[in-house]
Amino acid sequence: MKKIPVRGMRDILPTDMVLRQYLLDIVERVATGAGYQKIETPAIEHLENLSSNDGGENETLIFKVLKRGRSLEKAIDAGESLADSALRYDLTVPLSRYIAANAGSISMPLKTLQIGPVWRADAPQKGRFRQFLQCDMDVIGASTVLAEMDIIKTTVEILSKICNDSGISGLTVHLNDRRILLAAASYAGFSEEESGGVLISLDKNDKIGLEGVRKELLDHGFGDEKVGKFISLFERAGEGISIFDFCRQLGEGAVEGSVLEDLDAIMSLEDSLQSENASVIFDPTLVRGMGYYTGPIFECTVDGFGSSVAGGGRYDKMIGKFSGNVDIAACGFSIGFERIITILGDVGFTPPNTQERVALLVDRKVPVEKYAQVLRDADDLRASGALVSVLPMAKNTRHQVELLEGSGYTRFEKIYAN
Repeated sequence: MKKIPVRGMRDILPTDMVLRQYLLDIVERVATGAGYQKIETPAIEHLENLSSNDGGENETLIFKVLKRGRSLEKAIDAGESLADSALRYDLTVPLSRYIAANAGSISMPLKTLQIGPVWRADAPQKGRFRQFLQCDMDVIGASTVLAEMDIIKTTVEILSKICNDSGISGLTVHLNDRRILLAAASYAGFSEEESGGVLISLDKNDKIGLEGVRKELLDHGFGDEKVGKFISLFERAGEGISIFDFCRQLGEGAVEGSVLEDLDAIMSLEDSLQSENASVIFDPTLVRGMGYYTGPIFECTVDGFGSSVAGGGRYDKMIGKFSGNVDIAACGFSIGFERIITILGDVGFTPPNTQERVALLVDRKVPVEKYAQVLRDADDLRASGALVSVLPMAKNTRHQVELLEGSGYTRFEKIYAN
């Protein structure tokens, strides 16, 4: 028997759960306070739902689940696929199926909060696991840019609360639009079929730089002229190019005026986010890897830390694939829970104790009558607002207290037989 977890998975100790629960409490409190309603979807989805070419590179990282019983035997005999379902790799595809399946019981627009584990067969590294928690907020059935503004504002409030508590400052919302990216690819001469692969390469810009993107596109066999024309569009991105200046490069009418108006409206959030120490910038190199995005896309970064801590966008066509091509407007923002945990660990953050935690350590020789009184005393302490745990006293009490302190306990009472 092996005592260590499967590679890419991990055990989470009580001391670790203190920080995780602290973050979850903030997410739930702020999101539900803004009208987002909690829902749940199954961990296992139909394989065909997760293999629709909308999940980008995540579709190459699926943990498939074998058919069962006679169905598996038939598949083996017939030489067919042995899997018919899989562990979900995100929460958006399951949410889309959920909305389509329950549309008759849902009042729209609907604001949802979904928190749950997802699985990707990725290469494990610091801050990246094969099983991890996602926290998603989505607005369903709202076609105007007001949905994006609401969801960005709420996400920034959540992240700002976490940053303020931990002494981290500065949030930046990066904004782009899928339609601008497709217009840029078209301007450079790439066909509609080629655009998806081109944008996947551009999505790696923050890791390999524009020259790395150029090399990757050339290695994929795209012509030097098209690649050069495409890369040149983004060379001013680091200088803070405006939405209108970037789109002017693409030619008259390449991007509809309504797209620019929507992005300009989202940019206007800057004023209301100043109290959260957050800014909004146009980032033409922002892609987001998922193929299901149809409009504005956004990510949030913490100043001084590399990768994003939240990301999302509009996906108006996804639900329609489950509901007979009846499109339902949707947009969402996913908070990178594990990434935030890593950042807080790096800065040595300990959550503040908002509730007194008391441990009553009872000697094993305490008679039943006295133990019953200890339980009554614990109830009285709980009634006064404390969190109280009654525990058998360990032989090494000092070590026991040290571990409990790591879980947030601050008061200890030892009860002996005499």
